[in-house]
Amino acid sequence: MRDVLPELAEHWRAGRPVAVATVVSTSSSAPRPAGTSMVVLPAGDVLGSVSGGCVDGDAYEQATEVLRSRAPVLRHYGVSDSNAFAVGLTCGGTIEVFTQYVDAESAPWFGEVADAVAAGTPVAVATVVADREPGRVGRCLVVSPDTGLDVGGLGSVRLDEAVARAADGLLRDGASGTLTFGPDGEQGDATRVFVWTAMPAPRMLVFGANEFATALAGMGSFMGYRVTACDARPVFATPSRFPAADEVVAKWPHRYLAEESEAGRLDDRTVICVLTHDPKFDVPVLEVALRLPHVAYVGAMGSRLTHTDRLDRLREAGLSEGQLARLSSPLGLDLGARTPAETAVSIAAEILALRSGASGARLSAHSGPIHRDADWSPAQIDARLIGAGVCR
Repeated sequence: MRDVLPELAEHWRAGRPVAVATVVSTSSSAPRPAGTSMVVLPAGDVLGSVSGGCVDGDAYEQATEVLRSRAPVLRHYGVSDSNAFAVGLTCGGTIEVFTQYVDAESAPWFGEVADAVAAGTPVAVATVVADREPGRVGRCLVVSPDTGLDVGGLGSVRLDEAVARAADGLLRDGASGTLTFGPDGEQGDATRVFVWTAMPAPRMLVFGANEFATALAGMGSFMGYRVTACDARPVFATPSRFPAADEVVAKWPHRYLAEESEAGRLDDRTVICVLTHDPKFDVPVLEVALRLPHVAYVGAMGSRLTHTDRLDRLREAGLSEGQLARLSSPLGLDLGARTPAETAVSIAAEILALRSGASGARLSAHSGPIHRDADWSPAQIDARLIGAGVCR
C-alpha cells in the first residue's frame, strides 16, 4: 500500500473513485507480503501489483467489477492445478486478495491516513475482510496511538476496542496481518480483520565519508531506510557525496549519535554502520552505540587485525563482553565482496538476514519455507507482546 499511497491520495483528493486490491494473507512461497496493493482506476490504468504477475490479471478483473458494483470481494489464489490456464500461483504459495471501492464517500478518513503516513506518524487501518454478517465486510477503523486518531468503526464497540488493541500491538511490531475475532471482539473466527500498519521509515546511520559509505547509503535508501550520513570533516560530509541520503551531518560521530539517542530519535529498528577506518572516530562512536539499549544492528568495517585492536580499545573504555558481542565486525556476509557496491550488498544482506531471523544461507541449500506467514489471532498478538515485554 505504501508504494501506491501518494498516487492513490491524489485520486482520492480529486474525487476520482478507485478499486484497491490488497494482499491480506499469505502462506508458503507467496510472492508479495501482506499489505501489498494494486490500484485500478476507472480508465483502466493500474498502479502496483499484488503478485508480481501470476495473478495480477485476475485481480485486475476483480477490481474492474468492484469499480462497477462497489461491492468488496475477498478472493483466494493457490497453486495452479493441471489446467495450464487456471489462475494460480506457480511458486507454490497461496494468497488472499481483498478488493474494495475507495472514494471520498466510502473512505472519508483516507486523507488523514495519507497525511499521517507522509508525516511519519504511526497509523493503522483495520478492515473487515470476512464476516458472517455481509454488511460488516469492508468496514474500516483507523487508529493512530500517537495522535489519538480513532475514526470509523467495524460494527461493534467491543470489536473496535479489541481490534484497536491488536492494531497497537502490530504497530509496535512493525507488521501487517489478518486477525480473527468473535463477532463482538471475543476469541473466535467469525470475523476476519486485516490490519495494515504504517510506521515511520527505520533509520540507517552511516558514519564515515568514503566510497563504501556512499554505496551503503544508496543501498539503505533502496531498502526503505531513512539514511543519515555523518562525518566529522565538513569537506567530505556533503550532499554531493551522498546523493541518496536523506540528511548529511558534519559532526563528530559519537557526539551526533549521543544527541540522537538523548532526543529519542533512535529505536529498535535503527541500524548503525561505522565505516570510518580510523580509531579516533570509530572507537568513540562504537562506545556510544554499544551502550544503547535498543538498536537493531551495530556494525563496523575493518580487517581482522583492526577488529582485534578495536575490541581491545573498547574493553579499555569499559565495555563489557556482552556489549561487545553485539558488534558485527567485520560487518557484512561472506559474499566475496570487494568493490564499494559489492560491499554494500554484503552489509545489506547481513542486516536483512538479522532483521528477518534468516540464516543467510543459499535458498537452494535447504527445503524450509522461503517466506514467513503473517496471520495472527488476538491470542498470538498478546503472546508476541508479552514476549517483547510490552504490557497492554
